[in-house]
Amino acid sequence: MAPPDNEVLWARDVHYAHGRSPALLGVSLGVRQGEILAVTGPRGSGKTTLLNCLSGQLVPDSGEVWFNSMPVHTLTPTSRERLRRDRFGWIGDSPQLVPELTAWENAALPLLLAGTGHRRARRTAMEWLDRLDVLECARKRPAALLQAHRQRIAIARALVHQPDVLFADEPTAPLHRADRAQVLRTLTTAGRSHSITVVLATHDAEVSTLADRTLTIVDGRESDPSNAAACSLSA
Repeated sequence: MAPPDNEVLWARDVHYAHGRSPALLGVSLGVRQGEILAVTGPRGSGKTTLLNCLSGQLVPDSGEVWFNSMPVHTLTPTSRERLRRDRFGWIGDSPQLVPELTAWENAALPLLLAGTGHRRARRTAMEWLDRLDVLECARKRPAALLQAHRQRIAIARALVHQPDVLFADEPTAPLHRADRAQVLRTLTTAGRSHSITVVLATHDAEVSTLADRTLTIVDGRESDPSNAAACSLSA
């Protein structure tokens, strides 16, 4: 069953277990284009596993995940990898940068892999580094940078190709309080100005206040009755 037309990302009754340890126990959700959804819950509740299933990094043991009219849960590994590269962005709780590349090259990587010209890719990457206040790091390699700067560069890399959906798993975890506020403003502003759907996993209540809507996960289950009811109606 395809998702409703007004939802760019849709999941129904998603189950996943890490070995014998259940992580998700029937989670359902729908996210509209340009919407910012905060997925909250305590550590170990299943937030990261949910984002991994939604983004195609993991295949659910059962249930469905759709991106537009594309069944992510039945795609081949190659097709899922292409989807993640071309249509999705990902920010984790720690920066995973290529050590041999400079900051701007790391930020431009999605554009360069997609065949964008070197000059245009560099210009766009520099614009995002500037928005995130790390333009002065553009020519430095990750080993010469502070953790907070590396995380901002990872965020620029996730946004540089203006993905349809940005998945952010505790993206401000390595940052100080003042830095978190600035980065979150950049994320939410970029999402709204470019109609990027943002799925933001966090256990920080302050972060979730910036979202349009919140879904709470506890012990692998959604604990927001209104969201569950809406998903049941849409199905």
